[in-house]
Formats: sequence, structure tokens, C-alpha cells
Amino acid sequence: MTTDGGALSPENQPNIGTLTPRPASRENTAAQPSVIPYTGVELWLHRVNVLLFVFLCAAMGVLMFIVPWWPQWTDNYFLLGHPALRSWISGGFARGLCSGLGVLDVWIGFSAAIHYREDRPV
Repeated sequence: MTTDGGALSPENQPNIGTLTPRPASRENTAAQPSVIPYTGVELWLHRVNVLLFVFLCAAMGVLMFIVPWWPQWTDNYFLLGHPALRSWISGGFARGLCSGLGVLDVWIGFSAAIHYREDRPV
């Protein structure tokens, strides 16, 4: 209850039944920086980490794209004892699936390189 006749002002009304949260105070958001940069060794470790990730994704993607079309893909020691699995793996669907995953892997690696940032996400 309020002292001015029982009506609540719009600022004092409870936030019941709405899905939107109340806005944060301006003092809280102004004190926090939006970007935290890496410092010294952390920056170089981040750069090397991204470089290794891009190289690994690119190398694995190229291998996954090319290897299913080599003769060794189906003529190997592991598949000689399993003729049903060998016939499925030698089919176009399995080879295309592995090649498609290889293209996706290369895309993920180069996407990480394109979207590289030298500041930490907040």
C-alpha cells in the first residue's frame, strides 16, 4: 500500500507476468569493460592455439575429403573379414559422407581463422 491513495507508480509496480527482465542499473554496466585484451604471453598462446586449430582442421579435412576415394579405403586388412561392412563402406554414400565431413572440417578451420580476435570474449 502507498500513502497517496493506494495506487502504485509505474516505477514501483512489480514485474509480474512479463518475460522481460528489469534493466540493469547504469552504474553496473558502465564499470565493466566490454573487451578484455590478452596480455603478453597469453596473447601469443592464443595465437598459437588458433594457428594449430586451423592447421589441424585443414589437414584433417583435406585427408577426409581425399582418402575415401583411394583404393586402400576398401582394400585393407581390417575390412577383409567383414564383407557386408566392406560393401557399405565402398558405396558412394559412405564415401560422400566422409568427403562432406572433410569439407565441413576445412570450413570450420578457415572460419576460425577469419573470425580471429585478439580480445577475450566477455
